[in-house]
Amino acid sequence: MSPSTAAIIVGPILAVDATVSRAIHTAAKPFLPPFLLLLLEISADFRFSFPVSLSLLLSPPLRSFLIPFLLGLLLDLILIALVKLIFRRARPAYNHPSMSAAVSADHYSFPSGHASRVFFVAASVHFFSAAAEATMVDPSYSFLDGWIRDNHDGDVKPEVVVVVWIWATVTAFSRILLGRHYVLDVAAGACFGIVEALFALRFLRF
Repeated sequence: MSPSTAAIIVGPILAVDATVSRAIHTAAKPFLPPFLLLLLEISADFRFSFPVSLSLLLSPPLRSFLIPFLLGLLLDLILIALVKLIFRRARPAYNHPSMSAAVSADHYSFPSGHASRVFFVAASVHFFSAAAEATMVDPSYSFLDGWIRDNHDGDVKPEVVVVVWIWATVTAFSRILLGRHYVLDVAAGACFGIVEALFALRFLRF
């Protein structure tokens, strides 16, 4: 596919994405307290989440989860930065200039690093919980069985898993409300996060 053909196909999609994203941002802005959205932003910032997760390595029962989890967070940081530098989609014009960029790639919009990170966290907790219980019930289960089969409950309380998924969804959506990202940025970021969780918990376990 030639660049001109790709532009003809992708251009209208990006235009619709920008229009819908701005409509959501404009409609929600009068009703949502900025400090709440900024609090969600901070909670998913790599500069906050990684040191907190690293400190939990002091707890031996969590190490089997935290080692692939931490490696996955690093993988997410690198992969999202590379994709941003490839696509170089500008952030929405109405994004507040006070946004703090951790790396130069953060000046670009696609995909959302916050969305990938929070969905990575939620998916990791979900998959690890299911795998841990399945392995405990039947050691012959592989890790793959643990997160595909749904006939076992995880050893993490179900309400905890639900709360983490809610936090991830709300935080990802807040990126649109804040004007940091477009809808497609957030959707792509969420997909990246889930795939990264599958990869980290499947191949980065030591």
